[in-house]
Amino acid sequence: MKQVLEFANISKAFPGVQALDNVSFQVEGGKVSALLGENGAGKSTLLKILSGDLHQDEGQVRINGEARHFASPYQSIKASISVIYQERQLIGEMSVMENVFLDDLHENRFGFVKKADLKRKTQEIIDIFGLSIKPTDLVGQLSVAHQQMIEIMKAYRRDSDIIAFDEPTAPLTDKEITILFKLIRQLKERGKIIIYVSHRLAEIFQITDEIIVLKDGQLVKTLKTSETEENELVKAMVGRDIGDTYANLRRNDKMGDVLLEVNNLETDDVHDVSFELRQGEVLGFAGLIGAGRTEVMRAIFGADPIISGEIRLEGVPVSFKSPRDAINAGVALCPEDRKEQGLVLNRSVRDNISIPVLSKMKKGLFMDVKAEEGLAAAAVSKYSIKTPTTEKLTVELSGGNQQKTILGRWTSEMMHTKVLILDEPTKGIDVGAKAEVYQMIHDFASLGIGVIFISSELTEVLNVSDNIIVMHNGRITGKVPRHEATEEHVVGLSMKE
Repeated sequence: MKQVLEFANISKAFPGVQALDNVSFQVEGGKVSALLGENGAGKSTLLKILSGDLHQDEGQVRINGEARHFASPYQSIKASISVIYQERQLIGEMSVMENVFLDDLHENRFGFVKKADLKRKTQEIIDIFGLSIKPTDLVGQLSVAHQQMIEIMKAYRRDSDIIAFDEPTAPLTDKEITILFKLIRQLKERGKIIIYVSHRLAEIFQITDEIIVLKDGQLVKTLKTSETEENELVKAMVGRDIGDTYANLRRNDKMGDVLLEVNNLETDDVHDVSFELRQGEVLGFAGLIGAGRTEVMRAIFGADPIISGEIRLEGVPVSFKSPRDAINAGVALCPEDRKEQGLVLNRSVRDNISIPVLSKMKKGLFMDVKAEEGLAAAAVSKYSIKTPTTEKLTVELSGGNQQKTILGRWTSEMMHTKVLILDEPTKGIDVGAKAEVYQMIHDFASLGIGVIFISSELTEVLNVSDNIIVMHNGRITGKVPRHEATEEHVVGLSMKE
């Protein structure tokens, strides 16, 4: 008999927001069911109710017809449910094997962990996943992609009956995505209930059997994937036809002088990196995980030390000892990991947007609260950040709205940004908002800002960038103009020794 998970008349409200409004649907074992919707549609709230992180105001969660209520994530896990969030829940100071088996550490009769058993069993899972990590590696020292795979390994090890994936591929390369999809198909064949959340529509069509669409906390419709087209899906999600995302992009076609010049940059992770960024240019960076793209940007931004090389801004040599030096000079970075590096999660949306310009917003000894509020409100409006008020804590926003908050910070009218570095800016952002972000990037470029655009989605890099730098193993392996760039060419350069 197939297992059945049912959400029956689920409602959940937060101050000023009805996150879920009488949502009802069911999913069955042996299928991959997509949960789709714009940021703020209620997807993550629904998964948090399933995991015991939140409790619904009304309605029931039923498993095989039996109403279940989970007072905590621990109870949900014990009920054979695993939810893999897009924000990783790992302990960086612990090893891979300790994280994978954290809720089931093997102990001997004296109460000590059987490390040999732990290491052997973790290695078996690593081999299944085909990863180049060790059971004893500290999780905090691994790449974002490997950390995400460890989250998935935790769920795989538990052999849960219900597994929910929330944007699992956001930090992954094609190699890791192929591994993940193979595992999901195996779990499907074993009759598991699988819920899959992603803003990448190509993945939805590749891996799922049915699509459940939410909008503004309500169920819109349930569709069979094989009988659905992308345009129909996008219209159901956003309530309008957004057309061809890239064909409708209004590009900046006027580039100015060289704005940023990097010569022979050398750090612990990157070697002999040289490139130029012009005023009004969108310069894409492509490469596999570990290629060194993020490391180059952190060095430029003053976040990581430089061994040798030269950086020039508007023709003048600069040496940023800290990110504050870079910000003061007009260089801004939207980091890859927004939760760990980009936001102060326990502070408000207003605080996060105004952080870099607080010194400019004083009236004597006191803050100009009205000006600060105006700055934040402008960003909320410009980026359509879904929040009832700018006083809402950033940790309570959806992943996509957190990302929009960072964009609002660095592009406010008070920043005077010259170079804008965007590291995975559309990660966790829905398809409608992506189109808006792409246009904003070129709008920034039309103002003379030089934009560096990093994305693991090669289609994005090919279509958004004016020129593309390709990296592999910490080195630049090629530069390709957009009109000459093909997927095959860029992939080839990204694997070039």
